Amino acid sequence: MTSQSSKSLRIADSVEHGAKPGAVRQEMELKSAIVKRSIELNGHKTSVSLEDEFWLSLRQIAVLKDITLPVLLQSIDRAREGANLSSAIRVYVLNHYRILADTDMSDAERARCPLNQPAARS
Repeated sequence: MTSQSSKSLRIADSVEHGAKPGAVRQEMELKSAIVKRSIELNGHKTSVSLEDEFWLSLRQIAVLKDITLPVLLQSIDRAREGANLSSAIRVYVLNHYRILADTDMSDAERARCPLNQPAARS
């Protein structure tokens, strides 16, 4: 069975069991294959499992910073605090794009953003 026919079968099964076709399509679009890559950090080989989108974002960030991907990965590795490397990379990429989004916001938009509001106390 091909991958495509397998997907079609999963969609048919989901629809038969009450899922809305649009919800199934959206679920399929959100799925991303995790790619495991071997890398060398500071002379040690390790493997990192990340979605393709994170690998692409890492390459883009390295180009923007005018550094190589291994140099960027080493800096992320040095800065991480207890998290595994894959998680640290995801958080780094997220924070990179959050900072970009924040600099694009007006002061009024920034004030309305829930991330910039003080946490409610219970």
